[in-house]
Amino acid sequence: MRQIILFAICLFGVLSSYAQKNKEIRIVDSKTNEPISGVTVRQDIKNYTTDNSGFVNIICGSNGTIFISHVGYESKQISITGCEPETIILSATAQTLDEVEITATSNQNKTLLYQPTAITKLSNVELKRSTGLFFDDIINLNVPGVTFERRAVNSGQQFNIRGYGNGARGAKGISSNFDGQGYKVYLNGIPVTDAEGITVMDDLDFGSIGNVEVVKGPAGTLYGQAIAGAVNLKTIKPEKGKTSIGQEVMIGSYGLQRYTTQFQYGGDHSSILLNYSKQKHDGYFYHNASHKDFVNVVMDFQPCEKQAISVYTGYAKSYDERGGEQTIAQYEAKSDTGNIEYIKRNAHSHLVSYRAGVTHSYSFNNWLSNFTTVYGTGWNNDASSAGGWTDKTTLNYGTRSTFNTKFALSSNTTLSGITGLEIQQQNAQTIGYNMKASPFDPTPTVWTPGEPYWVLNSITSNTYTKSTTSAYFTEWTLSFPHDLSLTAGIGLSNVKFTLEDRFNPATAVKASIFDTAYKNMWSPHFAINKVFNNKISVYASYSTGFKSPVSGTYFAVIPAVGSTPANATVVGNLKPERGEQFEIGTKGSLIHDKLSYELSFFRAIFRDKMTGIAIKNPNDATGVTLYTITANGGTQNHKGLEALVKYTAIQSNSSFLRLLRPFANLTYSDFKYGNDFKFHYINPGNKDSAADYSNHRVAGVPKLTFNAGLDFGLPIGIYGNVTYAYRDGMPIVSTEEFYTTSYSLWNSKVGIRQTLSAHFDLDTYVGVNNITNTPYPIKVFINQLTNPLTINAGDAYIPGPRKANYFAGINLKYNF
Repeated sequence: MRQIILFAICLFGVLSSYAQKNKEIRIVDSKTNEPISGVTVRQDIKNYTTDNSGFVNIICGSNGTIFISHVGYESKQISITGCEPETIILSATAQTLDEVEITATSNQNKTLLYQPTAITKLSNVELKRSTGLFFDDIINLNVPGVTFERRAVNSGQQFNIRGYGNGARGAKGISSNFDGQGYKVYLNGIPVTDAEGITVMDDLDFGSIGNVEVVKGPAGTLYGQAIAGAVNLKTIKPEKGKTSIGQEVMIGSYGLQRYTTQFQYGGDHSSILLNYSKQKHDGYFYHNASHKDFVNVVMDFQPCEKQAISVYTGYAKSYDERGGEQTIAQYEAKSDTGNIEYIKRNAHSHLVSYRAGVTHSYSFNNWLSNFTTVYGTGWNNDASSAGGWTDKTTLNYGTRSTFNTKFALSSNTTLSGITGLEIQQQNAQTIGYNMKASPFDPTPTVWTPGEPYWVLNSITSNTYTKSTTSAYFTEWTLSFPHDLSLTAGIGLSNVKFTLEDRFNPATAVKASIFDTAYKNMWSPHFAINKVFNNKISVYASYSTGFKSPVSGTYFAVIPAVGSTPANATVVGNLKPERGEQFEIGTKGSLIHDKLSYELSFFRAIFRDKMTGIAIKNPNDATGVTLYTITANGGTQNHKGLEALVKYTAIQSNSSFLRLLRPFANLTYSDFKYGNDFKFHYINPGNKDSAADYSNHRVAGVPKLTFNAGLDFGLPIGIYGNVTYAYRDGMPIVSTEEFYTTSYSLWNSKVGIRQTLSAHFDLDTYVGVNNITNTPYPIKVFINQLTNPLTINAGDAYIPGPRKANYFAGINLKYNF
């Protein structure tokens, strides 16, 4: 009996020893092949850590999955089979230039290093340096040559790419105050820019964006009417082999609240992202609150090796109050009130939108593939301001299809190209109303905050517009030995408007119909690129682009004057703007890929720049403006320099500082109006006035901007950053009578990411923006001062947060 018991004990020990057999894993860096110590390896409910030689032992004996994470590296989920030793490679989160691929290019090598133009890519590292909710925090800090402004907390957003001011508004010439024009924005391949060329981003959930690509300069060859450039946005992509559900809560100063529920599934041949977000903010001054609801569903499928399908659907409900612009005096006095004419009309932007698109890609063989996107966007918007109330309903739909081709001309020479089209149509109805004091207001003649808002009065306009735009393009790259390539392409853009004036007292029996078209807008592109040792490239390029008028500029409503009834007319001889850009630059990765840089010099000329002109009432001695029209002004000459550098100073596996990565970028802008920029307008105090912008600095563009920062990582998952931003003073009017003051901003964020168990990951963080309590604007209104020498006359600023504002968040994720 004793022998039997001893045999059983020995057998149990042997079985236990076998059951607990270990598997040795070694984790190394993808670039240096050096071991990484301190890496967290999670298996079931146990956490292990690699030693100084990068080794760790885990339990084997059955197949399973381990989760690997380390500060400064991309996390991985690995399936384990067998008990043999295994080496696992981790890649640093800072991608080098030879790893970053761009969206649309004729070069068969899609990495950034091989592109002969200035393109800035942003990954999750840059997107999450602050809250990740307001794009000016992201773009202005990380993309040289590009600024991002917002008219309210989270509405009226606009890009300004290399100083291009988007179109004309009002009676005082060039401005970039309202609708975004001149650039194209895409979300998961679906145009956000409508068929007229207007970009409204109120319904975009910037917090769900995972990748940003900014093409700077005229890009008509590949994107149609993109005189200033193009921006490609992509939502977060689920990690392959991982399924999770997470809940993130963020709170902060000025009533900031953000709640995000997110489900991610990443399979071998499919992925799903379900995202719901609710966002609130009280605003930076009176009547400036914001409420947002977003739903995004993104699905990707790969039925076979040659085929892939991507589906995007999105819903947004957005309500943003508008407090109106502040005068210079209000801004300098740090007033909490904007324009009372906005406030009493309950100025706001209320938008509900639906966006959907399907992208199908198919590789026919090793030299031909196709990408086709079919999409539709519909939205309803009611908005009020000092000028009244506007209801607008739009439906946009269209397609973009491209064929990528590649031919081997010899053993070391290839010809590759991209050829395609983009067609979009918009049907829109816009109804305008004037407003009057509420019948429930006890003192209607002197409105004060707290009293009932003004109400709708009578209809003042009713237009139905059908806009159709088309772009056809082809671009080819001839790649020679020794990484030398030549690129040439051309694009053709056309746009057609049909406008029905459904409210015209002079012709009330039927609608007045107006047609116009802008055709044959040819945009050539030529470039040369040379790559040295797969690390450094030098390029030179010439690119062009157009921006045609929108319906609100080619069509004018002339009000009644005395016995002359009101009528509508098409503005004659209005030409599209044309942009040409010459650029030379260099990009590279040096010091064993620890340092990456981008440097570009450019000169862009914008011809036939549109401007607003006031028409006076000949029967009114005061010279008050009767109506405004849009006309072509002169040229703008933009010369600039942009530089960006990132350096991984420390990426250690055992020291206290696990990661130290400084970065900096600089923009120098020498932008001036040509010597032919003159036009007439009406100044109520001076009747017929002549504006001469010739040889003045372009308004709204600082001559110098500089940004710098430091990303760092510490043991146990601690991460953070400190950033600095400087903005030079800039002219607020095109005749340079008034300049903004320069300012600097300091921001910081720190957090900790940890694996709590086999299933739970936790990310907590706190941050502070504007540490030094610096007053600064989130938008400056250009050429809107009634009298530039009187600081109380005219609107000028939308103020940002004047005091340090804090935010904190927690993100708890459950991994299945």
